[in-house]
Amino acid sequence: MKPLPALELVTRLEDAEWLDPLAKSVRKAVKKVIKPQWARDVLHGVPIGHPVHPLAVQVPIGAWLSAGVLDAVPGAEKAARLLIGVGTTSVLPPALAGFTDWSQLHPQQQRVGLVHAAANITATGLYLASLVQRARGSQGSGKVLAYLGLATVSAGGFLGGHLSYRQAAGVNHSEEIPHRFPSGWHRLAPLVELPEGGLHKREVAGIPLLVHRQGNTVNVLSNVCSHLSGPLNEGKIKDKGGEACVVCPWHRSTFSLRTGEVKAGPATSRQPVFQTRVTGEVVEVCLPGADG
Repeated sequence: MKPLPALELVTRLEDAEWLDPLAKSVRKAVKKVIKPQWARDVLHGVPIGHPVHPLAVQVPIGAWLSAGVLDAVPGAEKAARLLIGVGTTSVLPPALAGFTDWSQLHPQQQRVGLVHAAANITATGLYLASLVQRARGSQGSGKVLAYLGLATVSAGGFLGGHLSYRQAAGVNHSEEIPHRFPSGWHRLAPLVELPEGGLHKREVAGIPLLVHRQGNTVNVLSNVCSHLSGPLNEGKIKDKGGEACVVCPWHRSTFSLRTGEVKAGPATSRQPVFQTRVTGEVVEVCLPGADG
């Protein structure tokens, strides 16, 4: 089946470099407004293990869609007005979460995300105008504005789907590792060949691994950052709460070298952690749950 023409238009947005100056200004404003790391982590969704934005948008979109159904039912104007009010007053949390995530994306993703945000802001404005008209007693124009708002937020949703499913924003970029890595134990390297301290890249079964050695203790994680596939071996080691962590060089996601746990976003998914053992002076690795 031939793709919709709208898909080609959206794909062109990815290369719309003329959006970059605006994106830079908005990104700077977001970082200025949302400064504390704990607040950014909450908005990214670190505590729940996946982005907050797709979950939070269900409230305003659900309320607005329900209002659209009620606007088509005679005598349901009061209920529709109430739902539109619920939708417009609940947009702030998903907007904050969305902009926080957006500020840590690649340029191509930010271009699409900027238009996605513009569509949602426009839809909110249309719904506010609808409420004003309804308060004035103009139910007809209020309904027209609400349906225009619904069409606009739907277009924004299409862009959001493109951002998530075509551009892979917000997904776990390490999810495939257990399905590609073979089960069982595999040779990594002789212990003496692994440098003491630092972050080092090794490859086993075609999978890039991050290796950190302290004496006879060898910590091994997937080298591909779960946020946007950044090369962790090019990052830095940071002590966080008495625990050695690796900081991704791309967007500063921070993971425990021992457990792979997310210590700071924007990543929300932990890094795959490989078990290690020394057999005859050779370090071997195993990934629990691997079925490659």
